[in-house]
Amino acid sequence: MAIDWDLAARLAAPTVAVFVGAALNRVIESRARVISWLGHASSFTVRGQQGYPPLQVHTHAIVVRNTGRKPAHNVRLGHHYLPDFNIWPDVGHHVVDLPGGGKEIVIPILVPGEQVTVSYLYLPPVIVNQVNSHTKSDEGLARILTVLPTPQWPRWAQLGTWGLLFVGTTATLYMVFLLIRWLVA
Repeated sequence: MAIDWDLAARLAAPTVAVFVGAALNRVIESRARVISWLGHASSFTVRGQQGYPPLQVHTHAIVVRNTGRKPAHNVRLGHHYLPDFNIWPDVGHHVVDLPGGGKEIVIPILVPGEQVTVSYLYLPPVIVNQVNSHTKSDEGLARILTVLPTPQWPRWAQLGTWGLLFVGTTATLYMVFLLIRWLVA
């Protein structure tokens, strides 16, 4: 069974071009990529002592990270209501009043790979979805992630999975090539 290399090249060229173009775009295009996610949300009941009633306290944390290759400038965390907060690790920041009544925490620069956690502490009736409004920077809106805790596989299992994926994809493409060759012939 002879392989028609001309047909194979005509079929493979666009597919290879897409992958090479995407890889080059990722390598060449250096930009800031800001992501954000909810670190935790909790409620505590502080027991009263010496005749004081118990006190309910709410807390949550927002994590902001620059996963890009360039610094993110003026990272802004918007708030409908700004309760007491703490930023860790300690970075320079300032609070700006918004025309609509909210506030923004502005972090002047977030270098590539830098991550900060903003923890909030507030009392009822305020709840977590009444505090934060947006996360953005001069480079654009942050990508908000929904984080689900998952176990991490060992490195050997990850490499094995990618290897099997490569072998399966290669076999499937070869079968498609054979099917097309059979249909054309």
